[in-house]
Amino acid sequence: MHPEKKHSRAGRKALARARRICLALPETHEKLAWGAPTFRLKKGKIFAMFEEDHHGDGRIALWCHAPKGAQQVLVETEPKRFFRPPYVGPAGWIGVNLAEVDDARLEELVRDAWLVIAPRKLAAALDADPC
Repeated sequence: MHPEKKHSRAGRKALARARRICLALPETHEKLAWGAPTFRLKKGKIFAMFEEDHHGDGRIALWCHAPKGAQQVLVETEPKRFFRPPYVGPAGWIGVNLAEVDDARLEELVRDAWLVIAPRKLAAALDADPC
């Protein structure tokens, strides 16, 4: 097991924001993996992962599962906000530069990531929620 990475002041603030948004979704929890906070659904499927300055890239980011085809569109149309993260990028995940997106956009991206892995019944319950 890797120890948790140290975060800068900006990183700690961004991580608190990511936690608030990710953990607001039903049946989610946080687990440290590879030295980074990961956000998981029920039995452990990861839908988002927080990274700060991963291998010196200078970003404070949330890597998110994404619907099929979303990565290409987002990276091509908004390269300042989105990137193809290492390791999970080939599976269609998106990297979200947290300094470049507001809470409303981040909530939408995280919800989409959660929905990619959520069981149908749980996803339907979320969609039925008027909030």
